[in-house]
Amino acid sequence: MLWLKAFHVVFVVTWFAGLFYLPRLFVHHAEATQPDVHARLATMERRLLVMTHIGGTLALLFGLLTLWQMPAWLAAGWMHAKLALVLALVAYHVQLARMVRQFAAGTNHWSGRALRIFNELPAPALVAIVVLVVVKPF
Repeated sequence: MLWLKAFHVVFVVTWFAGLFYLPRLFVHHAEATQPDVHARLATMERRLLVMTHIGGTLALLFGLLTLWQMPAWLAAGWMHAKLALVLALVAYHVQLARMVRQFAAGTNHWSGRALRIFNELPAPALVAIVVLVVVKPF
């Protein structure tokens, strides 16, 4: 059980690295003016998205395996809230993948300012998830 939780945490960290850094790359991409910079950033975004996919998939897998070992947690309110936040993060991840394709195709419509705001969305989710899991307030 502890091994599952440990690997879950490792891959959550990997996943969040991508969730935090991809939108920062998008900010630079949206504000870049040189074609070579666009090409370099598109390559970086594509490669980081692959790592983000791997981290997210393995985080979800080890999380589900942990729940399989501890089915009683599924009745807890804190777990319901955590799973709702995880679903929101999965939707955020899907949006990041769409945006990588848009930037690669040159069809981005996001401003640098909007991307800076978008970049902040996973942070409160992370704080809430950690509080829910550690404190188990309900």
